[in-house]
Amino acid sequence: MNIDNTASQMRKGVLEFCILSIIKQGEAYPSDIIDKMKAANLNIFEGTLYPLLTRLKNAEMLTYRWVESSSGPPRKYFMLTEKGATFYKELESTWIELANAVKALTHDEQNT
Repeated sequence: MNIDNTASQMRKGVLEFCILSIIKQGEAYPSDIIDKMKAANLNIFEGTLYPLLTRLKNAEMLTYRWVESSSGPPRKYFMLTEKGATFYKELESTWIELANAVKALTHDEQNT
């Protein structure tokens, strides 16, 4: 088995949750999302991020606003909608349950 493939699949599984977590903190410009993900050692490329943002926007989880830029074209800043905030809370709950279950299984004191 290839560990890189398995690790990649694990990261993909939490990507949406991580992106929504960043946007939940305040409106976000895509390059800022990429920078925060890289800082957390979860590298993401524009070719992955933009389709995901579009899908979340089309599902009414996100909205955006245009901001004029003095050094180029206007920038699109994303923010959670009310529906997105509700969805985020559900993802967060699922993540906590999953993380606790994995922790219990991988740190079982009876097997050490």
